[in-house]
Amino acid sequence: MTVHYLEIVSNDVDTLTALYQRMHGLSFGPPDPDLGQARVATRADGSLVGIRKPLAAHEQPIMRTYLAVEDIQQAVKKAEELGATIAYPPTRQGQRGTFAIVIQGDVQHGLWQR
Repeated sequence: MTVHYLEIVSNDVDTLTALYQRMHGLSFGPPDPDLGQARVATRADGSLVGIRKPLAAHEQPIMRTYLAVEDIQQAVKKAEELGATIAYPPTRQGQRGTFAIVIQGDVQHGLWQR
């Protein structure tokens, strides 16, 4: 298992980016339209950390990990066969790849294919 993207949704982006910069030495770029206006930092291993505001009134603050997968269609299909709810089907995210979110055990599981 490899983490591709750690997404942090918060109403206080500035405070959290400052925390992660000081605590982890990350350097965040400007808001990225491909990732919901998240401010994104790239770690030395190539994984991404993004901090953004909620995109809708119903979206709550959350820390969501997107695991890299070779075939997102297959991964989502297998998750659904095992009883997971598909919160977001495979969706192209600009030039960054395709993501999906499945819910199992009351936990949101992010998947990402580059």
